[in-house]
Amino acid sequence: MFESIRKHSKIAMFLLFLLIIPSFVLVGIDSSYFSAGSPVVARVDGQDITQEEWDNAHRQESDRIRAQRPGVDAALLDSAQARYATLERMVRDRVLQAAVKEFRITTSDAELARALNEIPQIAALRRADGTLDVEAYKALVGSQGMTPESFEASMRRDLAVNQVLGSIAETAFASKAQANIALDALFQRREIQTVKINPADYASKVQPTDEQLQTYYKAHPALFQQAEQATIEYVVLDLDSVRAGISLNEDDLRTYYKENVSRLAGKEERRVSHILIASPEDAPAADREKAKAQAAQLLEQVRKSPGSFADVAKKSSQDPGSAVQGGDLGFFARGAMVKPFEEAAFALKKGEISDVVESDFGYHIILLTDTKTPRQPSFDELRVSLEAQLRQEQAQRKFAEVAEAFANGVYEQSDSLQPVAEKLKLKLQSASNVTRVPASGVSGALANSKFLQALFSAESLEQKRNTEAVEVGTSQLAAGRVVQYTPALTLAFDAVRTQVHKLYVQEKSAELARLDGEAKLAAWKANPDAAKGLSSPIVVARDQLQGQPSALVDAVLAASADVFPAWVGVDLGAGGYIVSRVNRLVPAPAVDEQLMAQRQRQYVQWLADAEVWAYYESLKSHFKAQIKVPKPSNEKMSAEN
Repeated sequence: MFESIRKHSKIAMFLLFLLIIPSFVLVGIDSSYFSAGSPVVARVDGQDITQEEWDNAHRQESDRIRAQRPGVDAALLDSAQARYATLERMVRDRVLQAAVKEFRITTSDAELARALNEIPQIAALRRADGTLDVEAYKALVGSQGMTPESFEASMRRDLAVNQVLGSIAETAFASKAQANIALDALFQRREIQTVKINPADYASKVQPTDEQLQTYYKAHPALFQQAEQATIEYVVLDLDSVRAGISLNEDDLRTYYKENVSRLAGKEERRVSHILIASPEDAPAADREKAKAQAAQLLEQVRKSPGSFADVAKKSSQDPGSAVQGGDLGFFARGAMVKPFEEAAFALKKGEISDVVESDFGYHIILLTDTKTPRQPSFDELRVSLEAQLRQEQAQRKFAEVAEAFANGVYEQSDSLQPVAEKLKLKLQSASNVTRVPASGVSGALANSKFLQALFSAESLEQKRNTEAVEVGTSQLAAGRVVQYTPALTLAFDAVRTQVHKLYVQEKSAELARLDGEAKLAAWKANPDAAKGLSSPIVVARDQLQGQPSALVDAVLAASADVFPAWVGVDLGAGGYIVSRVNRLVPAPAVDEQLMAQRQRQYVQWLADAEVWAYYESLKSHFKAQIKVPKPSNEKMSAEN
């Protein structure tokens, strides 16, 4: 029966289609039907953020960072902390968008126009009369894959969102007196003497029995676990592998040469001389007209006697750099001069003098003295670079097609990667001791958390089937298969006895150091003259730790300044225990007015940041923002083997 269905699969699919569709019509399609595979990871104002949306957003953010910083550690981008930060940004954006909607915040045309003019690339498109070069503007936003309408709508949204928190930040204020009180406490100094009780000095006193070590081992199983591991096979499809499979014929290569030789040869260069009558664009209109009239007179003069151009330039041009050279500017290509000047220069014939040309600098008279057309290199000279460029272009065009074949191949023959590797001429790679979390120093697919998640999925582990094709980078797909799997386990006591002994001694030594330190602290508080072993006095502050632990500096600065000497003790755990005598308060050194003003501005900024954060937290509560996945710890617990 099943063989019959396989032979007539199209007919069977049609019959199933007829059976399934009426059931949807009769009972309706649940909205969760198509989204059931993507769990909800956060919710804001009743709107869900799904795992798929989170994955897509993080992939885009990672791609953006990789493009800006090619050398960034891939494992860092794919860490749990980086992924969670992306989710927090998504929640923040949703909260602010909800606030814009509820509070009916809008962006006026004037605000939009002002913001657009503050973008240098757009401001550069303004003509001399102040109008915008619309075609150039369309080309600029088009290069970002947008129309002017969609770009401006996006700008309106961003400006509206910025108003939500910006309005709070702008209200932050602190008087000089308030700022000085806070800053005085911040930059205050204390003179201290310290003595450190080191755990290593107590290690010889710790002689654990086997029973004590066994008890410690049983009480701390997480310290002696070996993480689950897998031996895998995997294949990677990227532009390099697609490019390697492309063969070029001679005709294609020669056609590509003909189509691109002018571009590859380089730009035409022109040599001009000019006479400038300077008049900045912000000069009064009367002054501009006067300068233009003067330029017109000089134009009439040099057109009557073209041979006098250099002498007139030396005498009358107001460009000090070129006037002494008879107005000569040397050779330049397109893009080197302001647009009006460039357009006029490249429209002239050799020996021709332009009309008066207006630019932001004033009014120019331009003489084209020479041209330099680059030599067109021969086909043989460019052959190597042409092959590389054409292969790259064809690989980019072909990648989507090959990617589909790759995805289908790993799915249809899910018990092996060998067929798709052979079909697409990919290298079948292997790796051992692979874990769910990217290992330090790895790169590529093995540093991608989504790929590792697919490898360690229940289906992959239990059935040893290929994973789906996973996007692990820009134009880069990977699929893998678990060959051997070792679940997480607690190592036997005998295997980690040395480690257990080491950790036990460290913990008990630190405990003895702490007890001794606390005893010294109590004794010296009662009788300061009994203190021994204190260091020479040093002055510490929050911005001058003097090599001391920040926990100690925080403690001595928090000590009461009513009575000196004061005594504080700080437990550094495995780092030991420090007893500190606080001798006196040292006022913050006087600073000049400029630095004080800078600090006061910084204080207001800190105050604004605190108020913005508090307001954002209230918005999160108002819109019932929830993140449904646990926040990863910044500390990674591991055991030495």
